[in-house]
Amino acid sequence: PTTRNHEPDMPLTFSEPDALARLYARSLFELARDGGPTGPASGVSHSAAEHAIAATLAELNDLLDIAKTDARFSEFLSSRILPPKARGQSLRNILKGRVSDLTLRFVLVLNAKDRLSHLPPIVAAFDELVQKHFGRVEVDVYTAAPAGEADLEAIRTRLKGVLGKEPVIHSYVEPSMVGGLKLQIGDQLIDASIAGRLRKLRDRLSNDGAAEVRARAEKFFQN
Repeated sequence: PTTRNHEPDMPLTFSEPDALARLYARSLFELARDGGPTGPASGVSHSAAEHAIAATLAELNDLLDIAKTDARFSEFLSSRILPPKARGQSLRNILKGRVSDLTLRFVLVLNAKDRLSHLPPIVAAFDELVQKHFGRVEVDVYTAAPAGEADLEAIRTRLKGVLGKEPVIHSYVEPSMVGGLKLQIGDQLIDASIAGRLRKLRDRLSNDGAAEVRARAEKFFQN
């Protein structure tokens, strides 16, 4: 038996995009934009390129959604025991006619290079490129209770005016919050929850109180 057959299975790596993920994502994005795996096509219209980019992202997200809900499919993608050749044939049988040729070829390349377990951060990096291309920004909205569509639309409108981009809102419920909301925009967290405001007020009072005590002490010794 080869060393491969003794390596343990590695689960899909749901992590932030790294340099490798961004490299694969950039290559895939350029292929989708330029007309597919056969190379740049001079006759590719702007609308066709836009459709190919969006469709590729949707197909990759569908694959990840299946992997998240089906443990066997996740193990199939990330297995270090299953030879790439055998998995590649299975992938063709599963995906042929269900995804575009570009997405299928990309998945097969990842399989041949033993990178399928790295699919989640690659898709995340590809998603970043797509949102930037379409002038969008991903925003995670956290509230104590489910937010209504009117509230989300108000947040979307306000953010669009502030950011100058089209916000793509993802709404989440965080029961531990007292009220208000939190926004995650990229690596920036904006905490407008009641608990966050109370924490800031407490810190400010603590700092101001300490400063006041010091000022009184200095005044006392001066006198």
